[in-house]
Amino acid sequence: MKVLVVGGAGYIGAHICKALAARGDTPVVFDNLSRGHTHAVRWGPLEQGDIRQEIDLRRAFEAHQPDAVMHFAAFAEVAEGEADPLGFWDNNVAGSLNLLRVMADAGWPPLVFSSTCAVYGVPERLPLTEDTLQRPINVYGRTKQAVERALADQAGAGGLRYAALRYFNAAGASPDGEIGEEHEPETHLIPNALKAAAGVGPAMKLFGTDYDTPDGTCIRDFIHVADLAQAHLAALDRLQAGAPSFTCNLGSGQGYSVREVLDAVERVTGRAVPFSVESRRPGDPARLFADISRAQQLLGFAPERSGLETMIADAWAFHRARWNLPAQ
Repeated sequence: MKVLVVGGAGYIGAHICKALAARGDTPVVFDNLSRGHTHAVRWGPLEQGDIRQEIDLRRAFEAHQPDAVMHFAAFAEVAEGEADPLGFWDNNVAGSLNLLRVMADAGWPPLVFSSTCAVYGVPERLPLTEDTLQRPINVYGRTKQAVERALADQAGAGGLRYAALRYFNAAGASPDGEIGEEHEPETHLIPNALKAAAGVGPAMKLFGTDYDTPDGTCIRDFIHVADLAQAHLAALDRLQAGAPSFTCNLGSGQGYSVREVLDAVERVTGRAVPFSVESRRPGDPARLFADISRAQQLLGFAPERSGLETMIADAWAFHRARWNLPAQ
């Protein structure tokens, strides 16, 4: 298949491109490179363009006539969304509507959409199922929820078939070390803990040690980016086989506390992780982890690399080479 990967120069998109190419598909990356990286586009052509410009999307569709679309192009940093909500709605929602209009004119190729557990907000019960009441508490979550609703409405009207995949915390890097997490600024726990341990970043800020959890720190569900990639291929194959639209959680199905993550970073790197204890952040739930039974049923989803130390070891190998640190 020829697959248009919108936002394919970013962290998750690049891993999906690598996985597509490994099985013989051709990923065509559409990206404006404002947050992605040219060096991460290695497995197919790059069409540089902006999802907010419909003319750019039409040019890419006309040039490549994709058999399917995967959509990762979104602003995702929560604090940025609170400071610039219009920018988030313009990029994440208006940009997605542009994509849908172009897809309609192209005969509705199947779509795999990158969504998020942020659509749920603060849960009343765990684990989170796909039927959990959605009450997003930030701009990012609300924009993703809005796109999901647009997809459902269009699918109901006819033409579109899609998979909305709600990620929990993506982590790790490709096991061969080719690509990994390169956000700027970096806001994710594992790469920031590795930076602190390596001495190439500031001490970690541990937000809250008084939660109702075994060690007092928040518990989150982490999933290896390579496992995410395999789930995307399975979702695409399901749609290509004619299945109706569906939504799935993608996580490991278990949670690790912030303290457990820091301890695991110390074990993997052999280095202490300096940190300071800060007050809780508003809106941070004590626990978040997924029920992945629907993904198991529909996609045969079985995470293989989402053990905590495996995710950290893969990320550490990537970052150690990037930072020119000596091998252990």
